[in-house]
Amino acid sequence: MPRTGGLVMPATKRRFSSKLKLKVVLEMLAGEKSPAQIAKAYGVHPNSVMLWKRTLLERGAAIFEGDAGPTNDRRVAELEQLLGKKEVEIALLKNFLGRSE
Repeated sequence: MPRTGGLVMPATKRRFSSKLKLKVVLEMLAGEKSPAQIAKAYGVHPNSVMLWKRTLLERGAAIFEGDAGPTNDRRVAELEQLLGKKEVEIALLKNFLGRSE
């Protein structure tokens, strides 16, 4: 670890992908290996494995809430409306500048 003025600087925090976290937690939930064995296999700290499991159990239900369809439809409608406004603005500017297509 680098030293600065007598202080020991912590190592850079490692980041793990959400896919890896899910894979680790699912393996843990299968119950075939201990959290320590799984952590060692994936090169993560056992506390991280437990934290990811707790997070999945607490927030996992949110995955199934609502339907993504209407949200996407609403966003498309908003973008179409914005596009229409921009087309009107362009037409007004062209008219103002005396240009026509």
